[in-house]
Amino acid sequence: MYPSLATDYSEVTLNVSRVSTRHTRLDVIKSHIQRPMQKLDTRRDAVRGFSPAWFTASMGTGMVCMLLYGFPYDWAPLRYISMGIALLNLLMFVIFLVLFVWRIVQYRDFHHILLHPQMSMSLGTIPMALCTIINSLVRILEPYEVSCMPMLVLVLWCIGVVFSVLSFLIIPFLVTSHQNHAFEKVNASLLLPVVPTVVAATAGAFVASVSNGSTATTVVLISYMLWAMGVGIAMMLVTFYLTRLIIYKLPPKETIASTFIPVGPLGQSSYGIQLLGIQAKRVLPDSLPQISYLGDVLHSMGFFLGILIWALAIWWLTHGIYAVIYTRFCGRVPFNLGWWALIFPTGTFASSSGELWTITGYSFFGVLTAIVTVGIVILWIVVIVNTICYAWTGELLKPINIKHLELHTDAEDSIESDKLTPELRV
Repeated sequence: MYPSLATDYSEVTLNVSRVSTRHTRLDVIKSHIQRPMQKLDTRRDAVRGFSPAWFTASMGTGMVCMLLYGFPYDWAPLRYISMGIALLNLLMFVIFLVLFVWRIVQYRDFHHILLHPQMSMSLGTIPMALCTIINSLVRILEPYEVSCMPMLVLVLWCIGVVFSVLSFLIIPFLVTSHQNHAFEKVNASLLLPVVPTVVAATAGAFVASVSNGSTATTVVLISYMLWAMGVGIAMMLVTFYLTRLIIYKLPPKETIASTFIPVGPLGQSSYGIQLLGIQAKRVLPDSLPQISYLGDVLHSMGFFLGILIWALAIWWLTHGIYAVIYTRFCGRVPFNLGWWALIFPTGTFASSSGELWTITGYSFFGVLTAIVTVGIVILWIVVIVNTICYAWTGELLKPINIKHLELHTDAEDSIESDKLTPELRV
């Protein structure tokens, strides 16, 4: 039997005891270093407790890499720092992928993860993490004219698109057909299975920038479809989440970082539609001569929609900042993997601001991008250091029991659910 713990990565709280003297603190730190995974019953629990939510760390690291590489004010060392972070992100993604595959092969519980009302939401982070690697490869390797790079990123993008679409189509259906979700407990993680198509669309713009001919045209058109799919459903879910906040107020302090998640689809859709407009203007006039004006139209629409959605993201970003500050004043916010929700969504806002600066040349957008980027980098350092420390002790890898689930396959089951004993409920 595994210990009963929170069911969501954002609900895995860490209760760190306060030590009265400095000597005792040093002893505790030394003990933690010498005894890795001491919070686990066995070392194998590290695999059993590995959650797909760990890929949010790869997403956030990839976003930091892109922001530093495209920093508005050129400073040569930043390029090399971002390259190092890109390698770190690639290493993290490979390790996480190996651990996740190891888990589902050894314990054969992937279907339980799919049916879990919280853990299944994190499956969408896998293709999003892959897309950050694609973007980094294009941005960093393009100046070096690596011959195999266009084909490599195209293949990776196709894989990312397949898994993004699967996440988009399957997990929301399971939410409505099999999983239990109480309105007052709903958080913004519902957006995670939907956002991958928007992230894949943005990555498609990067792939199209190093492609030519029919390949570039096909990638651009598919990316527009992916963008429309994701943004449409994401807007509906953001509205649903706002309704939940109005009625039941802010989420618990353990999940307060999730209030930043709505910034992600908004910032990413703004960034993506601007990039797609640039690529449409480049490739469509030659590929579709019968409607040669379409490229210019999409380029203008990309900027117009981009700045509108960017403005909407400001509200959610401000609301998230207020929510975190207010919650912090009310008490200590425990560290958990949900803190990574602060990095990637905010980074999409900075990326969108940077693209607006590139298009318009207005210094306001450049200064804003620089300020937000510096804040994200500082926050990333804090989060990744804490993640490494608590992963070393095994606190973030404690396994949870996800096999006892109450599934609803029809309306009658839903009606009868209230008659079930509390032990059978999720």
